[in-house]
Amino acid sequence: MFPKSSQRRRAPWLWLLLAAVSTVVGAWGCNVGPFEFTRPTSAPYGYETSDQSCNDGLDNDQDGLTDCDDPDCIYETGHCGEIIPAIPYWQPENSYNLCIDQVDNDDDGQFDCGDRKCQSIPEVCCSREFTNEQCKDGVDNDANGYTDCEDFGCRNGIFVTVCVENTDVLCDNKKDDDGDGYTDCLDANCAKATACGGSGLGGAAPPQKGVDGPETSLEACSDGYDNDGNTYVDCADFSCTKSADPAAVAYCADSKEDTAAKCTDGKDNDGNGFTDCGDFSCSKSSDAEVLKACADAAEDTLEKCKDGKDNDSNGYTDCNDNVCSQSENVVIRNYCESIGENTLDKCKDGIDNDHNGYTDCNDNACAKSANFIIVSHCASLQESSDVECTDGKDGDGDGFADCADFSCQGSLEPYTKDDKTGDAFKTVAEYCKSLAEDTWVKCKDGKDNDGNGYEDCSDRSCRGADAWDPASTVPPIHLDRHPCQESFRPGDDPKELNAVCSDGVDNDEDGFTDCDDWDCAWNPKVTVCDGKKLKVCQ
Repeated sequence: MFPKSSQRRRAPWLWLLLAAVSTVVGAWGCNVGPFEFTRPTSAPYGYETSDQSCNDGLDNDQDGLTDCDDPDCIYETGHCGEIIPAIPYWQPENSYNLCIDQVDNDDDGQFDCGDRKCQSIPEVCCSREFTNEQCKDGVDNDANGYTDCEDFGCRNGIFVTVCVENTDVLCDNKKDDDGDGYTDCLDANCAKATACGGSGLGGAAPPQKGVDGPETSLEACSDGYDNDGNTYVDCADFSCTKSADPAAVAYCADSKEDTAAKCTDGKDNDGNGFTDCGDFSCSKSSDAEVLKACADAAEDTLEKCKDGKDNDSNGYTDCNDNVCSQSENVVIRNYCESIGENTLDKCKDGIDNDHNGYTDCNDNACAKSANFIIVSHCASLQESSDVECTDGKDGDGDGFADCADFSCQGSLEPYTKDDKTGDAFKTVAEYCKSLAEDTWVKCKDGKDNDGNGYEDCSDRSCRGADAWDPASTVPPIHLDRHPCQESFRPGDDPKELNAVCSDGVDNDEDGFTDCDDWDCAWNPKVTVCDGKKLKVCQ
């Protein structure tokens, strides 16, 4: 029974199910046939969908989440469901205690981890994917439907380094490395990469976490890391394929992408960044059966160049694949030319003519066209004047309004609007910079200063390293501090970080001190919290 002062909301269909079960049991009794019913003392493994299994301290369905931490319990039971007080009392849902009370305190239709304001408090542990290990394990650790780099917890994690797509190497490997739905040159982060027509981003792919040393054991040959630093990873390294460890050799043999089945399964079996017939081990195989499979999968007919499929698994579909757009078959080539976003009319018709996910001037085919008339048209649509960058509208239709749009942030057009400070800004870019949410004051004022939909520590510009507050020389005296990070020092020296995480001071003034603060507990450079107490979110 719940207290008379409140009620709980559970899935409506669950009551019908319970009623049906009750009717059956009432009609037939507990002892049916030769078997006598005995109520189990705990829920059996395999599900976590009842009040009992969601209140027993066990991870019954073995998904890594226990009781009310498991979405199954929140969705399907009353025990973890929303509590609706008999006399509602409205208050902002923006503190640790109010984000774990199962009440929609601010009456916005979401409670606790369903509320964006709670999601910005890391100690509440709404996200369970925020470390390099969790972000590359192939598991949806927080059961929110997104795995590894597809999860915002990984992509925006301040300690996550494996979810990036920002180097020449990563922008030309046919993978969506940062999990944002865009691959290589389709990713805005790759605009300056050599392969994408830029001047080059340089740099090699950032190393994944691993153990430096010989790359000869099964563990070292399957960790995705170049352990011996010879630029070859795992089974691409002879030290694995010719290892003295039979387990490593067997693993690599099984990982080869060299059979018709493995060359058509849609998987990168050998982990070299190329899939199926996009991998030379398939396309240049000496096995006739494999070559036939690749020939059958080749994107080399008009039908295959307009079916919306990546038939040859090389990361490019239809006319976005050079095999089609530069085909020797004039019919195919003419078709690709006909759907290209390459005329003024096609760059202003509101249609994604070439089916690459970008429309009109949001497509580089238009915005960076060799046709001066098209480029001029796209430039005229940009949100760049002081009027356009302050009217609250998405003037160029790219999904970003005013200073949230790069075209405003980088605009050198004069700022002439009266901003009540005597036109302090010379350019629109200077005005936009003044709105940035990147200071202690702006990251503590409860306002969305830059108008991007996120306020204070919910905004990456606050969580990022630029939002720190320099040491004061007048009272109140304080050292360098960060509004959203307890474990912060500009130099990022481990000794200094350990010191600030053990000084007994709530340096970021978020209500959590030292190792009770999420980022002290999880900053990989902080060691004073290890072994002393259970880390938050563990």
